[in-house]
Amino acid sequence: MEKIYKNKNVVVTGHTGFKGSWLVAWLKQMGASVTGIALDPPSIPSHYDASKLAEGIQDHRIDIRNVDAIERVIVEAKPNFLFHLAAQPIVGASYDDPIETWSTNVMGTINVLEALRKIQNTCSAVIITSDKCYDNVEWEWGYRENDALGGPDPYSASKGAAELAIRSYVKSYFSGENNPVRIASARAGNVIGGGDWAENRIVPDCVQSWSKNEIVELRNPHSTRPWQHVLEPLGGYLQLGALLSQNHRLHGEAFNFGPQAQQNHSVLELVKQMSRSWSEVRWAECEPQPSQFYESELLKLNCDKALHFLKWHAVLDFEETVGLTADWYRSFYADPSTIQDVTDKQINDYAKKLSFLI
Repeated sequence: MEKIYKNKNVVVTGHTGFKGSWLVAWLKQMGASVTGIALDPPSIPSHYDASKLAEGIQDHRIDIRNVDAIERVIVEAKPNFLFHLAAQPIVGASYDDPIETWSTNVMGTINVLEALRKIQNTCSAVIITSDKCYDNVEWEWGYRENDALGGPDPYSASKGAAELAIRSYVKSYFSGENNPVRIASARAGNVIGGGDWAENRIVPDCVQSWSKNEIVELRNPHSTRPWQHVLEPLGGYLQLGALLSQNHRLHGEAFNFGPQAQQNHSVLELVKQMSRSWSEVRWAECEPQPSQFYESELLKLNCDKALHFLKWHAVLDFEETVGLTADWYRSFYADPSTIQDVTDKQINDYAKKLSFLI
């Protein structure tokens, strides 16, 4: 895969965010020429700043809703590959400001698609939405890519709408084997890993409290989630982009990228596993608080399509996922100046596990 991305022009939207910054680090390691489009990093500190990812890339701070600026940067970049990750990613925030959520997640996606209509060179574009794009009825088997889209909350509904926009543009403007642009969408859930300092997330809450020798409060210790390390879906996106550039039959397709089926563990199990990488940590289990907004309790993805067409599958077990995450933070709080090397090493070590990469 390194040969495919080496010296290629790659646009990444949302490059200052958690997932986007890890993708930029991986692309830089492969020798790609990266152009980033995003707002400022969403937190202080951030993975983007800590790993000094602005060095050696074209760094554009533009709101994804600014169609004219987005078109200008993408057309000028002449991308061989494009990964669209810019989004309003928080369910709770979507209730507070649904207009921002809808305009960012739907119109932002459309703005990128409009820019792709203007470019003259060949380009393979992977548009990332979310596992929450499905109309979740909380059944126990995994959603397939042809299941119904939708969602009761503004965030989920906006992601379902973004998928409909992608499908519409593919059929209306990018059909035919001779079209220079190929597009696929990718659906993945919440991820953990080093460098996430978002509010009200269990991993950032733990490391921030433990770095100050404070007790972390577990609001919902027995809630379970399908924990997945950030590098897992990113490997899927990169594999999808690479194969899309070689196989027109993948054009217009959607793919799920999720963790191993047994990766469903409680918050308390996650904290206990993380604590093995820290010393003298403490936590307190609080009484569960009723949520102020609806959020699904159960959401699984069926990733058979990615396995069949892309040979992709998750390779990290729960202990490895948590270990990589805890080791990154422990290194950061011990000596932030080393974190760029830690990020690069974790990517390099992870890539060696991926026997399926082309």
